[in-house]
Amino acid sequence: MDVTVWTSLDEVRAEPCVVSIGTFDGVHRGHRVVVGHGRAEADARGVPLAVLTFDPHPVSVVRPGMEPAAIATLRHRVELLRQSGADSVLVLPFTRQTAAMSAAEFVEHILVDVMKARAVVVGEDFRFGHRAAGDVALLSTIGDVAGFDVVAVGPVGHDGIRWSSTEVRRRVADGDVRGAAQVLGHLFEVEGPVVTGDKRGRELGYPTANVAVAPQMLVPADGVYAGYLRRLAEPTTVLAAAVSVGTNPTFDGPDRRVEAYVLDVDDIDLYGNEVAVSFVQQLRGQQRFADVDALVAQMGVDVSRSREVLDRRDAAAVSSMINGRLPDEAG
Repeated sequence: MDVTVWTSLDEVRAEPCVVSIGTFDGVHRGHRVVVGHGRAEADARGVPLAVLTFDPHPVSVVRPGMEPAAIATLRHRVELLRQSGADSVLVLPFTRQTAAMSAAEFVEHILVDVMKARAVVVGEDFRFGHRAAGDVALLSTIGDVAGFDVVAVGPVGHDGIRWSSTEVRRRVADGDVRGAAQVLGHLFEVEGPVVTGDKRGRELGYPTANVAVAPQMLVPADGVYAGYLRRLAEPTTVLAAAVSVGTNPTFDGPDRRVEAYVLDVDDIDLYGNEVAVSFVQQLRGQQRFADVDALVAQMGVDVSRSREVLDRRDAAAVSSMINGRLPDEAG
């Protein structure tokens, strides 16, 4: 299913629809529940589902410098929303003007006049308007007059863990990418262009793709991970990889990097390609080695362990982990 993407209010050509609203950073399992309720409401009414999200993160405008690291790029977020059932996505630029809109103006102009909402689905803690003055109660009150219903979805989780962006960030920052995947419902990943690095990996027998991840993006804790790499232009071709995150302390590297060694494919040329790197499991933390020989020996161990972890899964399971639901996902 294709999804229509609007990046400004002027572009919107909405017909009467159900609107799900949220930042939806990472589109984790809690977000999917909200969008899923929106999908059900849209199907019941025989109208499309439009998802309204914001870019950049609102906190970057109202409290500059305090915004959390982004869990997913905008491209990935839109793709995950498509997979979750959205027919269209409005990426509303969050500016000082947006932040200054009153709660009533936000609803009347955006949801009623532009989006033509027949129902609005949000998390029960949804806030909107200048100084976050609007809440679900106000939204419902305005909806009663304007002619749309409001569905508020409560917190959701599993085994005592709330599915939230905060929980995803905490786990990724700790290197617990397996735990983060359980909250996300898909593997955590980073993306960016492959750029020229030191070419030291090639000299050591393990040529790596140096992925230039944008500085505002969330990156796992320093260490070595088993994971996958794919070109965004060829998303169905998924390559097993050993992934290093860190500063290369053995060589006193000054910059924190994400580098992926594609297993068993030494002749691949990825320079200039936009790629995504998905993280399956942390194998070890970052280490400083006494010499190059010790580093190369450990790299061999890391590659073998990555292969062991990744060989347990067939192609269908890998595709599900990256693009859909985890095989053992509950709820």
